[in-house]
Amino acid sequence: MENSGKKLSASPITIVGGGLAGCEAAWQLSRRGIAARLIEMKPTVYSPAHTSPDLGELVCSNSLRSASLTSAAGLLKEELRIMDSLIMAAADATAVPAGKALAVDRGLFARFITERVESEPLITVERGEIREIPSEEAGLVILATGPLTSDRLTEEIRKLIGADNLSFYDAIAPIVTAESLDMSRLFRASRYDKGEGDYLNAPMDETTYREFVRAILDADKVDPYPFEKIPHFEGCLPVEELARRGPDTLAFGPMKPVGLIDPATRGRPFAVVQLRPENAARSLYNLVGFQTKMTYPEQERIFRMIPGLEHAVFERLGSIHRNTYLDAPRLLDRFSRVRTAPHIFFAGQITGVEGYIESTASGLAVGIMAGLIARGIEPEPPPSATAVGALLKHTVSEPAKRYEPMNISFGLIDAPEGKVSKRNKREMLAARALTEIKSWRDRVHELRDKAPIRSGGT
Repeated sequence: MENSGKKLSASPITIVGGGLAGCEAAWQLSRRGIAARLIEMKPTVYSPAHTSPDLGELVCSNSLRSASLTSAAGLLKEELRIMDSLIMAAADATAVPAGKALAVDRGLFARFITERVESEPLITVERGEIREIPSEEAGLVILATGPLTSDRLTEEIRKLIGADNLSFYDAIAPIVTAESLDMSRLFRASRYDKGEGDYLNAPMDETTYREFVRAILDADKVDPYPFEKIPHFEGCLPVEELARRGPDTLAFGPMKPVGLIDPATRGRPFAVVQLRPENAARSLYNLVGFQTKMTYPEQERIFRMIPGLEHAVFERLGSIHRNTYLDAPRLLDRFSRVRTAPHIFFAGQITGVEGYIESTASGLAVGIMAGLIARGIEPEPPPSATAVGALLKHTVSEPAKRYEPMNISFGLIDAPEGKVSKRNKREMLAARALTEIKSWRDRVHELRDKAPIRSGGT
């Protein structure tokens, strides 16, 4: 077992943060007979985005995205239902019409979660701002404070993990699936033939480039929330800000063709969009330098103007927003514990998962694993062939490049063995994932009563 070998605390597991991840972690602990102390700073202190004293408050969209099993988001929700997720029970009970998506009544959703948590005998809810991370003597701790962690607690986290391991603003470029790209219009190369041709390159002639820049300038942009007013940093400017600075700025910036020769023309393109592998399997590619505040429909329309991306499937779209998150793969072990302080777990969006259901899945997995560790049992993380397990693996595995937050996508889930047609691939992955999550659930149930909670420190 990956701990110091000392006996574990019989104290309740302390969870800091009453958002989706924190409430789900507390719920999963209570389902396993383990007491949880849930600390939520509202209504004593509110973040700039929160207005309700209820737990599980949704501060942006009321949509939990697609309900279809052929979407990664739909698959993740079904896995959560199988695992007796409190958040999914709340969503299903408070759903409102939203076509093929699952959307909720915000107020009823938060009220459902609050009533269930506060009425659970094994969960104690404490209201007030926590300004210090509980010590090892207090027992196991799950930090699930989200992207709007208070300044005081953020500073404590910085001291714990090192200032360079915590990000405050998130500049995200779109990600596309490899199988949706037209490889006949792309060429593989690194600048000046350095490396092993790690990038896919989409060449543009001058006419195509000018039309592309014009579309970016004319696109609808997202108005940031007041708490997300973000100064422009020269190192990660939105692509539309670069385009606004001059007609050739992009061609001398992220789209510069220097050091690249197009095999089709045997010459240098006027401009080029580079796509970088997002994962080791090269099933996902990142549009290098294309962080943006364009609306999602505009991104899909405009980025499909790029040669080879006419039919691109976007697993993540670009954004720039406030998002406090850890350099999790370098800080956390496979159970989401801090390597240098194994009594502390992190869960939710602060670990680098993006979205409501992703935060819920993180809280569920971490709650289950912390509960097993509290009983002296080495956990089995959820299989990476499941959506829940794939998300956890994303946060604790060494990334192919700089670590960035991620929504669930089929590209994160273990690839199937052998050849599978594109048409049947998602159905096959979903069916396998549901079988695997049920098996993991059953194994977790078998483990939970193997050993009592032990007393002492961690």
